[in-house]
Amino acid sequence: MLDRLMLSVLAPTVQQLASALVRHGATADAVTLAGAAVGLSGSVLVALGYPLAGLVLMALGRLADGLDGAIARLTTPTARGAFLDITLDFLFYASVPLAFAVLDPAANALPAAGLLAAFIGTGSSFLAFAILAERQGLDSTAYPQKGFHYLGGLTEGTETLLCFAAMCLWPTAFPLLAFGFAALCGLTLLTRLHAGWTLLDAAPDKDSRP
Repeated sequence: MLDRLMLSVLAPTVQQLASALVRHGATADAVTLAGAAVGLSGSVLVALGYPLAGLVLMALGRLADGLDGAIARLTTPTARGAFLDITLDFLFYASVPLAFAVLDPAANALPAAGLLAAFIGTGSSFLAFAILAERQGLDSTAYPQKGFHYLGGLTEGTETLLCFAAMCLWPTAFPLLAFGFAALCGLTLLTRLHAGWTLLDAAPDKDSRP
């Protein structure tokens, strides 16, 4: 819901940083891998009991996630890079609830499991629609800079990161935050099912079953 706003606000800064990195020889794939390593290290710190330090690394990792796409557009975007980016993004998102479950299994294991289940719903609907939209030749007008058809919703990347930040700032509130965000993810899943059904039903009739 907030991704388009954040992208428009941060675009000039991200573009300047990306241009500087390109001048110094950075590649999009290298930034993607470095950002994933930093972000996942943040999750490890959370699991070890250092949520504030973990939040700093998560923020840096997400900055790299914004930079890799800008670098790709300044050089040569590739399907390989888009695949690497989205795969590592979902791995990072899953690592945060897992980290809190490891931090305090008695209090956090069930909320973390609920949030991970919700992430499966939003992630699978997101990726399934992207695949079928490509097969049907649908273009993304909301996020034309993405390497695939980006189907938005109530809980996009910005909302997820804000929730993760709240969890790191108030670790004891993790169960409430996890269950609350899982419910919002459920609403996102419902809106994506409706949007996907509507858009694909209106597309040219092609059999896209696996």
